[in-house]
Amino acid sequence: MQYKLKLYNTLTNNLEEFVPFNEHSIGMYVCGPTVYDRAHIGNARPAVVFDVLYRLLKYLYGNVKYVRNITDVDDKIYKAAKSRNISINEITQNTTKMYHDDMAALNVLPVNIEPKATEHISNIIEFIQRIIDAGSGYISNNHVYFDINTFNNYGLLSNRTLENLINGSRIEISQNKNNPGDFVLWKPIDDEFPVGWESPWGKGRPGWHIECSAMAHKYLGTSFDIHGGGCDLIFPHHENEIAQSYAANHKLMAKYWIHNGHVMINCTKMSKSLGNFCTVREMLENFDGETIRLALLMTHYKSPLNFCSNVLQQAQNILDKWYKAIIDEEIKETNDVDINILNSLLDDLNTPQAIRTISHTIKNNSCINIVINTCRKFLGILTKDPNEWFHYSTVNENWVLEQIELRAIAKKNKDYKEADMIRNILLAKGIRLEDTPTGTKWKRD
Repeated sequence: MQYKLKLYNTLTNNLEEFVPFNEHSIGMYVCGPTVYDRAHIGNARPAVVFDVLYRLLKYLYGNVKYVRNITDVDDKIYKAAKSRNISINEITQNTTKMYHDDMAALNVLPVNIEPKATEHISNIIEFIQRIIDAGSGYISNNHVYFDINTFNNYGLLSNRTLENLINGSRIEISQNKNNPGDFVLWKPIDDEFPVGWESPWGKGRPGWHIECSAMAHKYLGTSFDIHGGGCDLIFPHHENEIAQSYAANHKLMAKYWIHNGHVMINCTKMSKSLGNFCTVREMLENFDGETIRLALLMTHYKSPLNFCSNVLQQAQNILDKWYKAIIDEEIKETNDVDINILNSLLDDLNTPQAIRTISHTIKNNSCINIVINTCRKFLGILTKDPNEWFHYSTVNENWVLEQIELRAIAKKNKDYKEADMIRNILLAKGIRLEDTPTGTKWKRD
């Protein structure tokens, strides 16, 4: 392999060179959405981050099998359907379509396989039975639980002892369990959730964690290269996946565990309980999808992302400058890539460094055609025609006032070509300027 990709592996707490099991067939599983409501920015971050990794792996290795599941059986789904007086099937189908539409607007490529939990109940039941047969699962009052004491390395991923994990987490309290930390693999139907499937342990539904293990095993095999998701999934979700998959297969589920950081809203961790979340659709009403995508990539994926309107405005300003610089360029497709941008991405997906490199290169007007094609290939940005960008990208008042100020500076410096370009860009966005004795006024057409 000509290039060396380095990724931070949560499992080992180290930055490691990526060495796949089989370089001719890369396997990657990323936890997808629970489809009961619109995707918010916290859902969008892993989708965009792992889209960049997917694009990079395809370039490096060619054949990549990218699996991202849909969780379409969950208590939240049933409660949402009941509150809206619609069927579970209707809410999951509609929400899944909205998720696809929103991710497409962010230039997220379709994954290779997108399994739904409800379409894999037989695989899940079979997987649970293997865990029981291995002596790691037990039946209690029509529930099936995983016995965490049967897995000596429980806590390996989160790098914490069993005692600390249990004391520091919201563990379900139940008299059915042998141990407070044991987690459910199968649970019976009840008044709160009367929907279920027949199984050897009675009619019921799968636990959340077992769904991913069973579907990943079906499509990627016993062990695969990369498992990804948000850092909030490290415990309990991914920790439990490792334990139950090892019990069923006697092998470690994935070689590399990659996690993106939390999303903060105005310096506070985003939470639906706090009401401080923002949906992708709401943001798309005010900003282009490329702007949102770039805003998500301006912070390194492992770091917490403080998402606010200023970040979106900064991203739009950057894209405006880039599109402005290439407005007269004739873009031709090429297989060549900018090595500096590529090297940044090979270094644990260092997108902030890649963005700085793009800005520097475009500013110096060097190899612009290669830079644009590299941006499109790996980062999913600069995909529009510049005239289309300036006609359709969203305008807000602060940006308009900033452009008017830049135009005034250009005129003062007798850079009339720059001043005219700013006027034409604003005009393409439906903003008409009027120079008056008291200053420049503007209005929307």
